[in-house]
Amino acid sequence: MSSKGTVFKTQLLHPRYWLIWLAFGLWRGITALPYPMLLIMGKGIGLLVHRFPSRRKTIAFRNIQLCFPELSDAQHRTMLRENFKSVGMALMEVGMAWWWSRKRFAKLLQFEGLENLSALEGSGQGVMLLGIHYTTLEVGAAGISSVFQMDGMYRAHGNPVYDFLQARGRLSKGIGDNMVFERRDVRGTMKALKNGRSLWYGPDQDYGLGQGLFAPFFGIQAATVYATARFAEKTGAAVVPFSHIRLPGTQGYKITVHPALKDFPTGDDLADATRINEIIEEFVRLEPEQYLWVHRRFKNRPEGEPDLYQVARKKRSERKKR
Repeated sequence: MSSKGTVFKTQLLHPRYWLIWLAFGLWRGITALPYPMLLIMGKGIGLLVHRFPSRRKTIAFRNIQLCFPELSDAQHRTMLRENFKSVGMALMEVGMAWWWSRKRFAKLLQFEGLENLSALEGSGQGVMLLGIHYTTLEVGAAGISSVFQMDGMYRAHGNPVYDFLQARGRLSKGIGDNMVFERRDVRGTMKALKNGRSLWYGPDQDYGLGQGLFAPFFGIQAATVYATARFAEKTGAAVVPFSHIRLPGTQGYKITVHPALKDFPTGDDLADATRINEIIEEFVRLEPEQYLWVHRRFKNRPEGEPDLYQVARKKRSERKKR
């Protein structure tokens, strides 16, 4: 286990952090409960949050409308409700991924396609595990890292206790000397891939156009990072897509590793970004209710195009005035 984020510092015990330590302690205690009970509690939390208007709820509903125009309004609202139940369950799943024992956690996992990773072992070639932001993200990352060496990534949080626990949690199921990298640590991730390590990478969010371009996603132009292709080109890493979905009832989770992409990258940023978006869209359609729709995936727009979320905000504002 190796990462700056996992090094404990005595200043984390300062009284101003006691409440956050208490909150995490309670969270960890709750996630020790039986799995069926955790699912019920998670669904309940999600339904409770769904009952009240919120900015994230508005964003999620708008995303669902945009990506599934063929569905009726009633179907959109049903998907939104199911999505919030999934978000609630994700709260419990994060705790499971971070704090459950390896033995207990492994009982919920079903794997398919691991031979696609085994084929790359010993080659000295780095691997970019192409994932997406399912609500089951933490389970998927912990699950795959429990059977294959995989470094993780995280987004720095304003609270150092949260950063510490997040980094430690994301290494808790890993085999070997795994590391976690802050999302902006391009140099560190490039070095790891060049050294033949494996890295989880999720390119399915709108990070602006500083390192990206517009490419179609569900038929809509979306700001898409081209780092997947650039990293692969500069490091020689294989790009291996993998999905992780929550199975019905208490069956657990299915983690599927797909074959490494062939003829990738091509050197054409738009063609490569479009291909990645097509894979992401295919994964989303597996279980659309389990995707993280609360992110503004279409935040940035091509010049001259309107804000796709403005209409939703106006409707919400009008409802408040009534």
